[in-house]
This record gives sequence, structure tokens and C-alpha cells, in this order.
Amino acid sequence: MKVLFVASECVPFIKTGGLADVVGALPAALASEGVEARVLLPAYPAVKAALPKAKVLRQFPRSFGGRGQLIAGKAAGLDVIALEAPHLYDRPGNPYLAANGKDWPDNHLRYGALCRVAARIAVEGCDGWQPDVVHLHDWQAGLTAAYLKLGRRAAPPCVTTIHNIAFQGLFPEKTVETLGLPEKGFHPEGFEYFGKLGFLKAGLVYAERITTVSPTYARELTSAEFGMGLEGVIAARRTQVSGILNGIDLDIWNPAADPEIAKTYSAKAPAGKAANRKALAERFKLDPDSRAPLFCVVSRLTRQKGLDLLLEALPRLIGRGASLAVLGSGDADLEAAYTAAARENPGRLGVVIGYDEALSHLMQAGADSILVPSRFEPCGLTQLYGLRYGTLPLVARTGGLADTVIDANEAALQAGVATGFQFAPVATAPLADAIDRCCDAFADSKAWGAMVRRAMKHPVGWETSAAAYAKVYREMIEAQR
Repeated sequence: MKVLFVASECVPFIKTGGLADVVGALPAALASEGVEARVLLPAYPAVKAALPKAKVLRQFPRSFGGRGQLIAGKAAGLDVIALEAPHLYDRPGNPYLAANGKDWPDNHLRYGALCRVAARIAVEGCDGWQPDVVHLHDWQAGLTAAYLKLGRRAAPPCVTTIHNIAFQGLFPEKTVETLGLPEKGFHPEGFEYFGKLGFLKAGLVYAERITTVSPTYARELTSAEFGMGLEGVIAARRTQVSGILNGIDLDIWNPAADPEIAKTYSAKAPAGKAANRKALAERFKLDPDSRAPLFCVVSRLTRQKGLDLLLEALPRLIGRGASLAVLGSGDADLEAAYTAAARENPGRLGVVIGYDEALSHLMQAGADSILVPSRFEPCGLTQLYGLRYGTLPLVARTGGLADTVIDANEAALQAGVATGFQFAPVATAPLADAIDRCCDAFADSKAWGAMVRRAMKHPVGWETSAAAYAKVYREMIEAQR
């Protein structure tokens, strides 16, 4: 079975969030299911650099407002096809945002071109290879489904995966003509969204199947609270929607062999975690109390991630003798607030503004608990890293957080299945209460140690999820016969 992934980012070439991790890891996991996946990406500078001996597959001399061509090669264990169009993609930094922090004004062209090329590959094949299924990832790939479904030629089926419905790719009506889309699709049952062209909506309407990255998020998306205006579209297609949890790369995230941490350790030999706790405290200039947990946050500093709530709960955390290390960037006011709080609480709160991949590994290894108080979270990966590293997640009961962490309530503790802490509703007081529960649990070193070992054994890889995706692919192919 051949599957074409269409995406705007992919680890290890370019990453802004969990989408890139999924696109980079899932193809390898699918190989054991008999799936041959190729990944179509924009040829950003980092992608081109990873393909120094790329083969030119096809040229587009007058398309997309300039010259373009398809190139292909192997990199980081992936079969990559890249759309090389320097006028669209040869830009440094964030793939979606200009230096002023605003969207590139031609994003509709940049990702419309990607979708149009994806549709051509789906119908015509590429270098003797033609997909049986096209797998679209988030809004940047969504228009592919419209090009295929509204085109005049037979095409393979599509599945659209929603990684985060908050980002929908909305553009003015005039871009419909610019992108060569048929006007007949611009209506509420098509790709029109309140007078605008919706890339993600196109993917949801015209794809044969829809998946999202956790079962709970799939249910949440049918409600107005979480559906971001597309809840009706998703609810109407409920029988074609599947929630499939993300996994993580068990080789990259492996405390028994991680080169970025102070000392390796495992569920069978967890003593090395203490050396990482010490290294983390030194890195953040903390003086943690051995009788209280050292918490960490590795996140975008935004309200979606609930980091404003954590600021409000800080007095409770610090009052319990606990300490906190924060790594992230985001909203300017939250960055400033955390920096100020660190100055006011030396030895108890340390903050690094920005992102450092190596440091994030040390934080997972050295902290006792990772805080993920998100208001919504499609799947989340940091809590999965936390489980893998025995850093017990304290999470909001939403989306994939609810699906991956077993709350240490009385029944779960007695049954010996708890792997972390959940709280709901997503507000300051419940978060503070969960911090109290975590601190109380930490005081019982025997019970805490058992939870750590259990968390580290919890399955967080791609095996189960890859099988679920392969099942979706097979069902779509069978439905077309």
C-alpha cells in the first residue's frame, strides 16, 4: 500500500509543533504495517539542505507565480518529495510567519501550490510511483482534497488529520480564483467559511475520512466549545471521524540512552534520575527541597496552554516547598510575567525564554512532574515524554491529556494503575488542588517510586497508532472498489 503524506513541516527538517513530530515519525512506524509512505513538503532551506543530491522529477516553468520543480531524495530515513519554488519557500525562520510576527501575506499561494502539486501526484503519479491513499495534515494540506474531489479525473481517497483545529487557513474570497478552484465549491457545504476560503474546511468536507490525534479530542470537536466554528461539519461526518493517539519516537526519547541528559536510567534502574534532578536545578539556579517535587514546564507560553493559570497557582506551588523550571516562549505579557516571578522567587522558580531541544531532554529527565494545564490539547506530546522519563504528568482533563494520563485518584492508586494527575475544570483552583495532591503523593516515596516505574512502562510509541492508521487506509481503499 502506497501513501502520500502532504504536510508543511516535518522533523528533523523544520518544526513549529507536534505536527512535525507526527509527520517525521509515523512513516517509519507504518512500514511494519506494509505501508510505503512518501512525504511531500515545501522545499524550505532546511529541506533543500537535507537533500543535496536530490533528483529532479518535474519542472513547473510558469506555475505558482514563478518557476518551480519537484525534487526527491532520502533524508533522515524518510522518502521525501519537495516542491522547490524559491519565490515561495526560500525564507528563513518560522515557515508561516514573517519577521514582524504576522502571517506571510502569500501563504495562500505557498500552501495552495503545495496542495495543487499533491493533487497532481495523486492523479498522475510521480517518477513511476502513485499513491493508493493521500494523507493530508492540517490546514496547509487541506485544499488537496478539494482539487481532487472537484476535479475531472479519478483520484485516490484522502484522509485529513486535524492536529489543531485552532489553525484553519482562512483567506479572502478572491483567492478562490487565484488558486484555480472551481467557484461551485464556494458555498457553506463546500470550502466556504463565513465568506472566506477555508483550507481546513476543504479538507474536512472533501476527504473520504477525517482523523484527529486523540479519541477525546475527536469527541470534543463536535461541540461549540472546542470546534472553533467547524463543529457542525465534523458532527455531520461523525461516522467518518476517528481519534487516533499520537506516539513518540522511542529512540530519540529514551532515558536509557539519551545523550542530552546527565545520567541515563530506566524503569528497572531509576536511580540515575537523581543526578538529572541535580543537573536541572543547577541549570535553572534552583535550590529544590528534597521533600517536595521539582516541577517543569516545556511549552509555548500562551493562554491556550493554561500558563496564565499556572502563574496564579504559583503561590500554592511555592508554598508547598516545591520548585519550578520553565522553558518556553510565546505571548509577550506571559514571558514578562514569568521572568518577573523568577526574580521574585529566586531558588524556587527558574525561567529560560526560548526553546532548546537538548535542555528539554534534561528537563524531562530531571523534573519530578511536568505541568500541562492546557485549556485544550488535541493530543500533546510533552506528557508522553514525561511518562517515558518517569516525570509524572499533571494535566488538564482535556483532549489527548485525558486519554494518556491515568489520574492518581484513590481507586487508581488502590488498583495500582495511576501514572499522573488530572484536574478539571481548567481553572486556577482545580490546578492548585492538583498541585497539592501531587505534593502529597511525592511525600510517600515508596508510592511515588511505584508510579514512576509504572509511568515509564506505559506504552507511548507508535505501534498501536500506526496499525489504526493502516486500518483507516485499507477501509478507504476497499470502499472505492
